[in-house]
Amino acid sequence: MTQMATPAPAGLAPLFTPKLVTVLREGYGLAQLRADAMAGLTVAIVALPLSMAIAIASGATPAQGLYTAIVGGFLVSALGGSRYQIGGPAGAFIVLVAAIVAQHGMDGLILATFLSGMMLAAMGLLRLGTFVKFIPFPVTVGFTAGIAVIILASQIREMLGLSLDHEPGELIPKLAALWSARGTVTPAAPALALGTVAVILALRRWRPHWPGMLIAVALAAALVGVSGLEVTTIGSKFGGIPSTLPAPALPDLSVQRIVTLLPSALSLTLLGAIESLLSAVVADGMTGRRHRSNCELVAQGVANMGSALFGGLCVTGTIARTATNVRSGAHGPVAGMLHAVFLLAFMLVAAPLASYIPLAALAGVLAVVAWNMVEKPAIAILLRSGRGEAAVLAVTFALTIFRDLTEAIVVGLALGSLVFIQRMSRATEVRSQHGFVSEDRPDGPRTADRPQPQDAVVYRISGALFFGASASIGSVLDNIQDGARTLVVDFTAVPFLDSSGAKMIEGLAHKAQRQGVTLWLTGASREMRRTLLTHGLRPPLVRYARSIDSALSRRGDQGPGSASGGDI
Repeated sequence: MTQMATPAPAGLAPLFTPKLVTVLREGYGLAQLRADAMAGLTVAIVALPLSMAIAIASGATPAQGLYTAIVGGFLVSALGGSRYQIGGPAGAFIVLVAAIVAQHGMDGLILATFLSGMMLAAMGLLRLGTFVKFIPFPVTVGFTAGIAVIILASQIREMLGLSLDHEPGELIPKLAALWSARGTVTPAAPALALGTVAVILALRRWRPHWPGMLIAVALAAALVGVSGLEVTTIGSKFGGIPSTLPAPALPDLSVQRIVTLLPSALSLTLLGAIESLLSAVVADGMTGRRHRSNCELVAQGVANMGSALFGGLCVTGTIARTATNVRSGAHGPVAGMLHAVFLLAFMLVAAPLASYIPLAALAGVLAVVAWNMVEKPAIAILLRSGRGEAAVLAVTFALTIFRDLTEAIVVGLALGSLVFIQRMSRATEVRSQHGFVSEDRPDGPRTADRPQPQDAVVYRISGALFFGASASIGSVLDNIQDGARTLVVDFTAVPFLDSSGAKMIEGLAHKAQRQGVTLWLTGASREMRRTLLTHGLRPPLVRYARSIDSALSRRGDQGPGSASGGDI
């Protein structure tokens, strides 16, 4: 009888233990290996055309796309904090990578990728992975849709077979240059691109389990090889792809070069962290598992450094390939590792066949990818959710297209934060208590057993008392009624108090003291009291009580000058 390994308690699992180790501790046999092998083969079939297409669209060679998927994909699965994450080149990076190549050359991209790997690993070791999840949903939808538009625009040249000396990177100049070259259309190119899209969509509808992208590209390559169509192919433009991995080599690590590439590396890091953790969250939602975000960032960092050593591109978690891995029945990270092995086997055995693949067919593949990247239902929901979400979505989308991806994310995050602050401030309110006081919860029913004294004013605050709400709440509390001798402010329904809120209460306390009014603070949690005491809100300036009833029943015991602090 096989003895199953006892998994370590979840609470004791180290933050940086790869999920591969966890899976092996649980017990790994032939059945699990078979499931992972089938899933890995399925993902490799999907990743093969995508990796080459994304690399070409990024200004790199198809071989570099395969290097990235092989080296980066293996390391992401072997070291990552997600059971099902598949790493490799991603469409979301096309814009950034193409810009870096255009500005700094291929060696600049490789150095930026290496530096980005170091930054990602540092983010994970510093446990910053949790904060990446705070990117607002409208921001991710907006920049993803913007990237999709740019990807589609970048493929017009290959889809039409245009002859163009220089293709600008910015969208408007790019479209103008493409329009000026409209007379150089190669008739076979748009036919191949449309045929590729048609085959992919047809197989997706009638044979959804078949590898539509690979079949469409293979058919296009076979057609070009048999008929001799005059179109640009991988062989004619790049001379094919090598049948082995290159020897690893360090990029130029001179100080001047590093300083020059730091902004680009930072952009790759920011986008890579968002994409990787978003992909891991999608996998968690599909499987009910939980990934280790900081371990995942460390793995992404190592994978990017490894990819750069072999001349590859930046690596990130890929949502489509990760979802394919889950749907294919993967058991754990071995599936992702085997997907890299299968891609390496393709390079070793079938590399010469890739020379016949037309670039128009790969452009058709990316056109489908770009369409799928646009989250149409999510956009419709956000547009109906209110002007705040719609504004964040629109601004992020526009900045992604016309300005810069990093700028779009930063501005979108800032705008989303302002929308959140505004709504939180509106959710915080203060109410005046009149009539009778109950010993029940502040939001419970009132009882008639204890009338509220005429010279006492009771306010109940509900919601977070933070900097966004402090001014409006303070203006209400400042209006101390004439004749009042006791002011009670109840915090029972306040979940959070920041320094701005405490400062506002401090100002209220000094005003009450000047007017001879005793200020009681009731219902404050231990953490809130600590914040209030730090800001000088201690006896005799204020009194503390556990409830409104307790404060009113003891109000005659202590005058404004008493040193007793109540129920602290």
